[in-house]
Amino acid sequence: MVKVLGIVGSPRRGGNTEILVKTALESAKGAGAETEMIRLAEKRVGPCDGCASCAKTKKCKIGDDFAEVFDKMAAADAILFASPSYFESVTPQMKALIDRTGFFNNRATGRHAFDGKVGGAMAVAYRTGLATTWCQMLIFILAQRMIVPGIASFPNAIASEPGDVLKDKEGMDKAREIGEAMAKLAQRLA
Repeated sequence: MVKVLGIVGSPRRGGNTEILVKTALESAKGAGAETEMIRLAEKRVGPCDGCASCAKTKKCKIGDDFAEVFDKMAAADAILFASPSYFESVTPQMKALIDRTGFFNNRATGRHAFDGKVGGAMAVAYRTGLATTWCQMLIFILAQRMIVPGIASFPNAIASEPGDVLKDKEGMDKAREIGEAMAKLAQRLA
């Protein structure tokens, strides 16, 4: 059975981004995948300092939860990244994870833990920032040599107040669609 890992980049627990990820993971589960969700709000993943010590030691010297999150990502068949838009960008939590993962996975260490895995991204915004936030995660996914399944339209949603994402019918539908597409593609690749 393939595993789909959802990573919630919101600093708020139970918010709109988490609702969207839960919806996608339920759809992945319905398509036959095992699922797990990580809330970066519950993890401590600091920014990369670019020291490059991981190139020699194959471990990050920063004492936080990064290794735990990285290991779960490496063990998954598909990884769904999701972030609310914070001033047209991913949250600091998601940015720290992207930077640390990108440096640790291939730039410094020569690892390629995500080659051929399935990747997906979702963004939530009040008015603006969906495209830039979503694209930041997609660029990271592609740079990690992951495969992104296509769906009709984009798996992003509009929300302001807690729970508002549930009012965005298209956003919720696209969350279900990306979850199912990621599970099915991971199954085909397995």
